[in-house]
Amino acid sequence: MKFVVLGAGQMGYAVAYDLIRSPRVDKLLLADKDPARIVELVEKFEDKRIVPCELDAADSAQVVPIIQEYDIVISCLPYRMNYDLAKAALEAGTHFCDLGSDEQTLQKIMALDALAKEHQIAIVPNCGLAPGLVSILAAAAAAPMEELYEMRLRAGGLPIEPELPPMRYSLVFSAEGLIDEYCGDTIIIRHGKVLRVPVLEELEEIQFPEPFGKLEAFSTGGNVATLPDTYGNRVQLLDYKTIRYPGHCSQLRLLRDLGLFSSEPVELDSQTVVPRELTRTLIDAHLPRNEPDVVLVRVKVTGIKERKPWQIVWEGIDYMDQGAGLSAMARMTAFPASIIAQMIAKGDISETGVLKQEECVPVRLFLAEMASRGIRLSQREGEPEVPPKL
Repeated sequence: MKFVVLGAGQMGYAVAYDLIRSPRVDKLLLADKDPARIVELVEKFEDKRIVPCELDAADSAQVVPIIQEYDIVISCLPYRMNYDLAKAALEAGTHFCDLGSDEQTLQKIMALDALAKEHQIAIVPNCGLAPGLVSILAAAAAAPMEELYEMRLRAGGLPIEPELPPMRYSLVFSAEGLIDEYCGDTIIIRHGKVLRVPVLEELEEIQFPEPFGKLEAFSTGGNVATLPDTYGNRVQLLDYKTIRYPGHCSQLRLLRDLGLFSSEPVELDSQTVVPRELTRTLIDAHLPRNEPDVVLVRVKVTGIKERKPWQIVWEGIDYMDQGAGLSAMARMTAFPASIIAQMIAKGDISETGVLKQEECVPVRLFLAEMASRGIRLSQREGEPEVPPKL
């Protein structure tokens, strides 16, 4: 099997780290426009199967001839590039998956379905943590249900140190992507109707085992992906919320309410300043990076099973692998994408077109692969402790 990893940042490193540990991987092209990043990773791996490649992935004329001899491409680049990269993969006749896209980019990728089927190519967007892993767990919990009431998806990456200044948070991916999650609105299903609600709202308390205890969760953008299409005619409530330490949401609301997430230019002392760009720059400068982290996941699905109310809960807690230099967020984002890409290359996922991971991923095999990487996702089920709140 021959793979291409586009992007040699934290996520690209984590995907390559996982792929290179498979004896079935014959060749791995690692591409980035920054040659220093490629050299750094090649030196880390010291594996003859890795082919370094300096590549500007924004130039499809460069991308297509390079990737066409490979089985599958995994994009670890900014999500705004994923639509053009998916088109380049189609032109090259190469399967494609990515770590996640915003709603607009996802819609454009989904529109490639007929063309992908015609070319017998599999495109699987949103293969990271959320969307991605949480969607697969939701589908696993929904499968045995005769009727569905609600699907509640919760996930978040946190620093191990709960009082880490200045926001009890550390950067585990780009500041640009982080701000995107905190802007605009997001899709939910309530009372069986698809609705849009503002992000940074719907605040709730959520409990995890010690040392975490009481945390908070609130709406963020782009995380339900294709689930409303898949389950919209079956479920009464579906939502996703991001988990953070208490108080984080109020800090974000303050930034939003002051206009610091706005892309509208502001005149300041005869200069034009874009508040969002300033905020991104300051977040990059002042929020800590590379702190030991943890990812928390809880997916709760309630419905009817064997003619009685039933609830299935998937839960996971994963910590940074300091020895390998892999954050928990990298593990929980990159490993699912690597697993799905390998499933496509091996034929475990044989459908073509633009595929939804909640429909195409063989769940038992996927969970076994995650467990083999030390990621334990536990399931519990029984009658709901309280009636569903619809």
